[in-house]
Amino acid sequence: MRYALIFPGQGAQRPGMGREFYDNYQSAKSVFEEADDALGFSLSDIIFNGTPEQLAQTTITQPAILTVSVAAYKALGEELGMELTPCCVAGHSLGEYTSLVAMGTLSLTDGVRLVNLRGGLMQEAVPFGAGQMAAVVGMTLDEVCEVCGEAAQGQICQAANVNSPTQVVISGHTEAVERAVRIIEGKGCYKVVPLRVSAPFHCELMRPVADKLKEAFKEIKWAEPKCPIVANASARALTKVDDIKEALFIQTFSPVLWSQSVLTIEGIGTDGYIELGPGSVLSGLVRKICNGKRPYPVADAAGLLTAANFLRGETK
Repeated sequence: MRYALIFPGQGAQRPGMGREFYDNYQSAKSVFEEADDALGFSLSDIIFNGTPEQLAQTTITQPAILTVSVAAYKALGEELGMELTPCCVAGHSLGEYTSLVAMGTLSLTDGVRLVNLRGGLMQEAVPFGAGQMAAVVGMTLDEVCEVCGEAAQGQICQAANVNSPTQVVISGHTEAVERAVRIIEGKGCYKVVPLRVSAPFHCELMRPVADKLKEAFKEIKWAEPKCPIVANASARALTKVDDIKEALFIQTFSPVLWSQSVLTIEGIGTDGYIELGPGSVLSGLVRKICNGKRPYPVADAAGLLTAANFLRGETK
């Protein structure tokens, strides 16, 4: 059985996420406890009992999703009675950090602290309201890039997430993104959805964040991953620590090439995808990119058991 593990990014959070893993799997409970200790406050209490507004704070969202996703990874392994051995892994934006924790490249403590820092730096990089993001549905990447070039007018406006062949998120200065939205809407045959985000992620406005993260990387102990990591910034499968650190640096201000990453995984060869963490957004994108291949989202106990049956060869 060859399978890939995929890890969600920011936006998948919801109050109460991961509670079933905490209640039913000791390995998952230990993940929440270690994350609390690493941050010096009860992240788990905010995850289980906090409001959507609390969870939406970037400094909370990022470590919260990482923690829940790693807990799902540990719970699935505990359910199977064995360590998971994927052919490769990938994560969407924040999820790339989660994949590194799952594969042993980063410790959970370092991973949680690093994304807490990342979230804070991203929030501080651009004054609130000065940046914007919007999802464009129906346009190809080349078409979106052409519109962004027309709309920029000396400001930043660029593709930020290539989620599927016909879903691209744009990011940049608010005025430039709004110009791009008007251009696209003027064409009359595409859908544009403004995103409620705290900052314009994955564009040149995030370059100062990348520089500060690069300094933080120097204080962390890194290890080679247990399997290849398909990087957001290049859609290449990486195994060397130096390459992975450089990919994380570039990822901060570059597009997340999710569609291309899934195609890379398909080239490596996999029987299925297991999405570990809240929501099932990546599972939906995999279906679009892979023309119907079934993914297995593990966001709750029921999803975990379905994924476990797949890995046992009991689900077709």
